Amino acid sequence: MKNVQFDWPQAKKAAEKAVQSHFAENLKDVEILVLQGAWEGLTYEDMAEKYHLSLNYLRSDVGSKLWKKLSEAFGETVTKTNFKEALQRISSANTEIIFPSGSLPANSPFYIERGGLESQCYTTLDKPGSLIRIKAPRLMGKTSLVNRILDYGQTLGYRTVYLDLACVEGNILKDVDKLLRWLCFQVTRGLTLENKLKIYWDTEILGSNDNCTGYFEDYILPSVDGTLVLALDTIDRIFYHPAIIGDFFGMLRSWHEKGKTSASWQNLRLVLAHSTEAYIPLNINRSPFNAGFPVELTEFTPAQSKGLARLYKLGYTGEDLERIRSIIGGHPYLMQLTFYHLSTGQVTLNELLNNYAGETGIYRDHLREYLDILSDRAAEREALKQIVTADKALELDSMLMYKLHSLGLIEYEKDLVVPRSQLYRAYFNRVL
Repeated sequence: MKNVQFDWPQAKKAAEKAVQSHFAENLKDVEILVLQGAWEGLTYEDMAEKYHLSLNYLRSDVGSKLWKKLSEAFGETVTKTNFKEALQRISSANTEIIFPSGSLPANSPFYIERGGLESQCYTTLDKPGSLIRIKAPRLMGKTSLVNRILDYGQTLGYRTVYLDLACVEGNILKDVDKLLRWLCFQVTRGLTLENKLKIYWDTEILGSNDNCTGYFEDYILPSVDGTLVLALDTIDRIFYHPAIIGDFFGMLRSWHEKGKTSASWQNLRLVLAHSTEAYIPLNINRSPFNAGFPVELTEFTPAQSKGLARLYKLGYTGEDLERIRSIIGGHPYLMQLTFYHLSTGQVTLNELLNNYAGETGIYRDHLREYLDILSDRAAEREALKQIVTADKALELDSMLMYKLHSLGLIEYEKDLVVPRSQLYRAYFNRVL
């Protein structure tokens, strides 16, 4: 997270305020010294020499306890590596609260870190030819994480291109040649390069995959003259087009493999985001879904939910948060939506709890969107009806369970499924 205006005095003030608010006590002088030393990039060895204190005391007695204290106060995991970003989020909590819509930008103060997953993604991105695979149902924060990965890449001087396959026209997805031409053109445009598809695309001799690979190898990668991060979001759209699955994903896997031996392909870093499992028949050696670094986004933990509530200036107790979580679980988007309405005074907690599945409740637009999606999916609609009316977990057709899980409406309990939340059970039990 980049913000040249955020300096040490602001960071110190944010830390002191959070600790005072959570523990009703002040940071100790030695804790402030360690925090400032870490802010300045000092190691514990440097601090011991600078402050004339024992190394073991600073590292074990002060440092270790300090990060645990800040983690509890902030409601997220805080370490010597990520504390600056955490402090900035806390400091920015007085930012104007806006209605949650779509993904969060990389510098959003309302982004909640997922237990160190972000740092793991950054470390992976630094590796030549790396591949990051982000998997989660819709509205779980995939694109928000992609935004932060790309932002981190930019801080390293990498060129970045983000493409959302949800925007691709249906007729393009039916033809692998059209899709790969679209891919090459969009990357070219994203890098503000001249479109040279007519020069490099030879349909008389080469197939579509070879043409696309050659275009990257001979034109795009040399033109970047450095590292290119290519993020492909909503790639599960391709799962429903069997005619292109093998060629497209086989090509991505081959690019990743080339990065292990080829200097030019090591400059390409891939970030793929999709909903749940890749339920597609692919040769194990041609699939990108068993390679690279896998990231699976889950719901917010109670501590992460508490941290988000604090960012919305809601000083809820554990009991109040548990009442909210009993309805929506730790669903990231619904948490944002809930805290927005509560923090702006548009609804009280009791009003929310008494009308959460109603046609005038705060979740009405979200629920109606799902109802609209299901309107022309009779099989999924009937399957969901069985799930929400059952008093125990069910086993249904695996493809139907996969599709409903991809939508984010259900969750697995081993090989069985249940509604993802009480909100979905109550609403769809009523309207289906």
